Amino acid sequence: MAARVPDPGDPQRTGGSPGPGGEPGPYGEPDGAPGSAVPSEANDDSRVAAAPAPARVPDVAIRRLPVYLRALEELRAEDHEIVSSADLAARTGYSSEQIRKDLAYFGAFGTRGVGYRCDVLVDRLRHILGLDREVPIALVGAGHLGTALVRYNRTRHRDVRIVAVFDSDPGRIGQEIEGLVIQPAEAMEAVIREAGIKLAVIAVPAAAAQEVARRLVEAGVTAILNFAPVSLQVPPGVVVQNVDLTLELQSLAYYIRPEPATG
Repeated sequence: MAARVPDPGDPQRTGGSPGPGGEPGPYGEPDGAPGSAVPSEANDDSRVAAAPAPARVPDVAIRRLPVYLRALEELRAEDHEIVSSADLAARTGYSSEQIRKDLAYFGAFGTRGVGYRCDVLVDRLRHILGLDREVPIALVGAGHLGTALVRYNRTRHRDVRIVAVFDSDPGRIGQEIEGLVIQPAEAMEAVIREAGIKLAVIAVPAAAAQEVARRLVEAGVTAILNFAPVSLQVPPGVVVQNVDLTLELQSLAYYIRPEPATG
């Protein structure tokens, strides 16, 4: 069985975010609270449709869904037609109970004693996540990190796709990355509004990140992936997920530290 996969880092959300160790989430409940119903793979997926996302889904549960989706897509590529929560647990490191509980927030999908139809569950998770259509993304900051992000995204992804890149450096403006012309930062609001972009990536220095976030929000962006090493202040209704490579490496250093001296 795969090693336990830690929950993804909590997103910054104006309504609060779930804390470590089962602390209350944004809706006042810990994820996996005792007494919450955890169904088995109980209902025939041909008879029970997935429900719309309810208002009380914990952020951490939403952030686990893409992990399940990736595992399901791998299993489907290996010609698995039926999968169980135990199969998903082996691939993801999450427990079968946790997987069933997360899926149950959105309806009932499986057949008791049999499992889930892999292709059906893939399609439903993609629909729940909004990946059954192309999600356009704006990226601000075309330095080394931003360039690498664009190249990876444009060659690997067809659903969440960077469609516009902005930078304030005159030396970068007009250059191309994977077919996208780097546009001046001054054009950011107009382009984002015209394209209806709601998701953006910030890959600028810390000193510039807050102003970039403010401008993105004013242009209509409601979800931000932030690579700048700074906490962003955003209004209610805007979600920020922070990716700080330094913090990630510092936490990993704990696991390779020398044993503490004794005596």
